[in-house]
Amino acid sequence: MATTTASEPSLAQKLRGLKGEAIKFGAVGLSGVVVNFAIFWICINGLHLAPVRSNIAATSIAIATNYLGYRYWLYRDRDAASRKREIMLFLVFSGIGMLIDTGLLGIAKYMFGLANLELLAAKVVGLGLGTVFRFVSYRTWVFKAVPEPVTETPAVQDATAAPAGAAAVVAQAELVLAAERVRLAKAE
Repeated sequence: MATTTASEPSLAQKLRGLKGEAIKFGAVGLSGVVVNFAIFWICINGLHLAPVRSNIAATSIAIATNYLGYRYWLYRDRDAASRKREIMLFLVFSGIGMLIDTGLLGIAKYMFGLANLELLAAKVVGLGLGTVFRFVSYRTWVFKAVPEPVTETPAVQDATAAPAGAAAVVAQAELVLAAERVRLAKAE
């Protein structure tokens, strides 16, 4: 019995899927931006903290709120077999994104001597660059997709061969059991 793997989705199909993901990522990110700018504004004007300290506090709080949105809304169907690994990677990549954002803000403040609206502009640019970095790293390494089962297409189906639907169900069940074994092993 000859088998072949299912054909790969076209580039257009991949981009359509990526477009929906990017829109949802943007929605969660926008809520994080609102939290980030609100906390930043309070720290700068209400608490009179330095811009870099204010940015670190604001970004840290936004990172926490964004994780909830990403895990429980955008990437809820992704593999969650190892939450410790996921959270660690999320914090590492979020920290790198925060370094991009804060680094640009620090350069604007301490190298160029910018203030007020110019600092907000630098914050927006830094946040944009950090967001692109986060999007790529979260979808690639943090919230990994569950592997698709390989479907078999028999060249000639004989009377003893299982129907294609049954093979797909068995393959999916094997993936679920493998993921459960990994989760239980890590829990011990």
